[in-house]
Amino acid sequence: MLLNKKIPMKYVLGKIRTELTLVIVFCISFQMFHYFFETISTNIPIAIPTIIGTIISLLLAFKSNQAYDRWWEARIIWGSIVNDSRTLLRQIIIFYDDPDFSVQANDFKEKFAKRQAAWCYSLGQSLREKDPLKPIKGLLDEDELRFVKKHKHVPNAILLLHAKDLKKALSSGKINVYQQVEIDNTLSRLCDSMGKCERIKNTIFPTTYSMYIRFALCLFIILLPFGLINNIGWLQIPLVTTIAAAFFLIEKMAIHLQDPFENRPTDTPVSAISNTIEKNLMQMVNEYRDEFEEEYYSYQTANQPIKPLKNTYFVL
Repeated sequence: MLLNKKIPMKYVLGKIRTELTLVIVFCISFQMFHYFFETISTNIPIAIPTIIGTIISLLLAFKSNQAYDRWWEARIIWGSIVNDSRTLLRQIIIFYDDPDFSVQANDFKEKFAKRQAAWCYSLGQSLREKDPLKPIKGLLDEDELRFVKKHKHVPNAILLLHAKDLKKALSSGKINVYQQVEIDNTLSRLCDSMGKCERIKNTIFPTTYSMYIRFALCLFIILLPFGLINNIGWLQIPLVTTIAAAFFLIEKMAIHLQDPFENRPTDTPVSAISNTIEKNLMQMVNEYRDEFEEEYYSYQTANQPIKPLKNTYFVL
């Protein structure tokens, strides 16, 4: 999930501790060599590392923008998943014909809500290459779990369960053809979002591009002390280290953002979003039940003595 609090400096520098260690060792070694072999010229025009630094800045800016676009696209897709999940359950609640408020209808809607929440959790786990069944065992019944375990692609199997239940509802007359088409369109949008996430996950950022940037960055850091040694002396050690840290952090930021489903703190917060979806869906089901329970209670009080309905959900 995203880090929304103050990030400790220890965590930030820990991402580049190896690179910084090598830079410090190199700068100290270079300074000692210059101190003991002062007669040997180690100076080069500062313009040379400056030109290389300008080129690296442009390359890093381009890479950072491309990486952020991938991260932002992933966040937009999961925003669509939130909206489509709410739309799906709203359609199920409103379209499903249930004049008697039966137990069967309530179970159907509640099962649909839990299954959709399970789809969100399993999709997030699959994108992070973790066990997609672990967070959904409490949301699916035994038959559904046995069904999804037979499939390598768990989220796709859950969407198939959605489609099967819609077919049963259509056959039993609980929804009509037009309503079934509308709900199926929502399922298609969810499937499209799943495919878009998998495209981002499986499309690797060009390796050669990252390799060339790293090569140019190392060349820049190696040449920088040669241009500063005669001007600032020992101060080139902290200065070069600080400049190197800035460039390495920008590069590391781009590397993290370009893969938004790698279970890092900078990832798209798919688990938190899935948890929000689950809460929203279950609240929608509960509010629908409470609303009709109150209407039924008022009707019975006004017209006849209160008594339980046969094969109904509410026990009064």
